[in-house]
Amino acid sequence: MQDIKRFEFWFIVGSQDLYGHETLKQVAEHARILAEDFAKDPRLPGTVVQKPVAISPAQIRKLFEEANATPACAGIITWMHTFSPSKMWIQGLASNKKPILHLHTQFNRDIPWADIDMDFMNLNQSAHGDREHGHIYARMRLPRKVVAGFWQDGEVRRRIAVWMRAAAARLDGIESVVLRLGDNMREVAVTEGDKVEAQIRFGWQVNTWGIGDLAAKYREVSDGSAEKLLAEYEAVYELAPELRSPGPGRKAVLEQAKIEIALKTMLEAEGAGAFTTTFQDLHGLPQLPGLAAQRLMAQGYGFGAEGDWKQSMLTHAAKVMAQGLPGGVSFMEDYTYHLEPGKEAALGAHMLEVCPSITGTKPRLEVHPLGIGGKAAPARLVFDAAPGPAVLATLIDLGDRFRVIVNEVEAIPIDHAMPKLPVARALWKPAPSLAEAAESWILAGGTHHSVYAPALTAEYFRDWAEMMGVEFVLIGGATKPERLRDELRWGEAYWQGR
Repeated sequence: MQDIKRFEFWFIVGSQDLYGHETLKQVAEHARILAEDFAKDPRLPGTVVQKPVAISPAQIRKLFEEANATPACAGIITWMHTFSPSKMWIQGLASNKKPILHLHTQFNRDIPWADIDMDFMNLNQSAHGDREHGHIYARMRLPRKVVAGFWQDGEVRRRIAVWMRAAAARLDGIESVVLRLGDNMREVAVTEGDKVEAQIRFGWQVNTWGIGDLAAKYREVSDGSAEKLLAEYEAVYELAPELRSPGPGRKAVLEQAKIEIALKTMLEAEGAGAFTTTFQDLHGLPQLPGLAAQRLMAQGYGFGAEGDWKQSMLTHAAKVMAQGLPGGVSFMEDYTYHLEPGKEAALGAHMLEVCPSITGTKPRLEVHPLGIGGKAAPARLVFDAAPGPAVLATLIDLGDRFRVIVNEVEAIPIDHAMPKLPVARALWKPAPSLAEAAESWILAGGTHHSVYAPALTAEYFRDWAEMMGVEFVLIGGATKPERLRDELRWGEAYWQGR
């Protein structure tokens, strides 16, 4: 996973040539000040690149053509400092292939009451120009994010940063591959999907490699390389006592170290950002990748269990968006409920593969039987997720389109010991309530697999879905299942018409 700073965000300020040289000179100077201030703001993760003031149809078309041809350009920020007739923008916008953020602001925060005149009004008329600009997006039915407010305000910067991270995830996905080791779990519906349409829609190449390829790489890893990686484990994690000296447990950890090295070698060779495994297909491997999958997720790779390539893709996209943010991102699965009145909560976990980025404590490395798949006891990290706000997100294929579903949740401390459940786990209270959230999730077709993201909010996934041209469904504090049922039906009409 590469640093978001490598992604460029072009800042294009609109005007027109009727205002004359001096006015356009002032517009360019104000644009420079904004661009430089954006560039040095640590809250904005991308690299802001100022472009010349756009004043003619030919120039605007050329700017968008150049953006399309620039691999590093992840998105375009537009702002109409003055009035910029929107017909000038039609050809450029029609050719555009980059996400757009329409910034509605003005250079001055306050009206200069004693000095304001028509020269000032002509120069500082974003309230006028941005409405003209916004009209053409609506007229052309073009997706974009609109951020309104004074350009120095913290909330404006926060919303721009969210959009930048979503745009970076989009571009990163276009450059990436999902490495599927084997197929998805047999007879399961939600892990299926149209891989060709996924590449058309998201850019991801979703391809399959035989588990034998990984097994061959596994056999090539030397004992010395595995021992070196185990030393890293000992420095970072708490090891169960039986793993600190030679024996079956330590041997299992060394096997996971070899799997991690082999799997990372394959991922790097294929330029993959995500991968899947399934316990039904482990030919040539001694155990299911558990610790290996956890550690690779912590390094930024997406993961999906039982061949769930859609969630592996979404996990990686969330990892890109969350770079440098506290809280972490992990593959997750709803497992069981606590239905005590007033304390209803969902327990999320997986057999092995939950990313340690979501915990605030030192994970414990343990080895236990899996109880499914017929292989040796795998090594895994055991921990509780840190309490705090988070979102659950899932990506589903409805046959005629993709849908992103997000549920806002609050992770809570696990106050009871679970000595017989040696897996990583999270306990959360979904909004608006467990019953209403579960009903809404099921109505929307949500899967049992999801992305658990304390580092992100629903806004990130909404922006990403908008850029991808896919449906977005939010389940939050104001959600009512009966209302959501109607909204889903209305959505059918909208998306069928696209």
